Amino acid sequence: MSGNPWRGEREIGVPMPSGDYKVVINHEEQYSIWALDRPTPAGWRDEGFSGDRNSCLAHIDTVWTDMRPRSLREAMQESERA
Repeated sequence: MSGNPWRGEREIGVPMPSGDYKVVINHEEQYSIWALDRPTPAGWRDEGFSGDRNSCLAHIDTVWTDMRPRSLREAMQESERA
């Protein structure tokens, strides 16, 4: 199973509609997919990748290698420097 918790419909219990998606990212550098024909939700921005659901999830698996939020990563780096 992938490290992405949204990978399969059984994990979240809600079927995902078919169609094209885009990869979105928030200020904490957390990734998600969003329907391509819908406006990007508040607090998120387009990451630059789009395609079918599986392609988008595969892209996220490739680029999101550290699932810790950005603020936590930065705090941990700062404490290591101290």
